[in-house]
Amino acid sequence: MNEPIELDADAQRFVAVVDGHECELRFTWHGEVASFDSVQVPKAVGGRGIAGHLTRHALDWARSQGHQMRPVCPYVQRWIQRHPDYADLVA
Repeated sequence: MNEPIELDADAQRFVAVVDGHECELRFTWHGEVASFDSVQVPKAVGGRGIAGHLTRHALDWARSQGHQMRPVCPYVQRWIQRHPDYADLVA
């Protein structure tokens, strides 16, 4: 995926526009912990690994900011299971 992923802090989401379609990972704050609530990729651009790129980007951001997170979204839960080097971020 070559499209940039942007943090929209006011809307509490990471977003990438792929072929004109918004793809996003939504989060909410619970004190000092970010809850990763959902990853949404429109079917029109699905199957390209976009959800994984959004998840990795958001987790890298959390790590760089010193935040912990809760993987509420089932996709994020499975992604972390497949990438245990990110398990240290789970609150």
